[in-house]
Amino acid sequence: MRIQLELQGLSQYDDSIKSKYQPSACGPVTALTILRYWMPDSCPYDANRLYRLLGSTRIGLFTWRLKRNLRLLLGPSWEIDTCSLEEAKMELRAGRPVACKFDRYFSFHWFGSYDFAYHWVPLIGFEEKENDQTLIVHDNGGRNRASRIREISYEKNRDVLTFVKIAPRVKTIE
Repeated sequence: MRIQLELQGLSQYDDSIKSKYQPSACGPVTALTILRYWMPDSCPYDANRLYRLLGSTRIGLFTWRLKRNLRLLLGPSWEIDTCSLEEAKMELRAGRPVACKFDRYFSFHWFGSYDFAYHWVPLIGFEEKENDQTLIVHDNGGRNRASRIREISYEKNRDVLTFVKIAPRVKTIE
């Protein structure tokens, strides 16, 4: 089974992002990309503003800070929380992208071989295979390179991955 959402990526090295923020703007860019998915014509933020509002630093954006500050920004009508791979796949099946963080440093996996050392990306899909699951992500670009879709092995990276769902709460009819 393969699921892949249509989502417009953004490079963290885009000219619209302050040059001093660019090396560590992957978290705010990931959040912005997901917010633009939900609010395509009305997102009130840009990457520079989110960088400050989310509390990003030169070494990146901590998961707890992303969750806390996004909750403060968006309010109780949004669900922002860490989730498992299975929950992330449920979100994707429901048409909701997920923030995905690769972090070998704070997960104490300094010597492994991973696709990213420390990086936030929008998770936009997955494909289940016999011995692995492929995660489909936008990689947030690089210097002189636009964001692009990449396929990443879950098994190879599982020890350094964190997933955060960011979506409007579904209203239940009482």
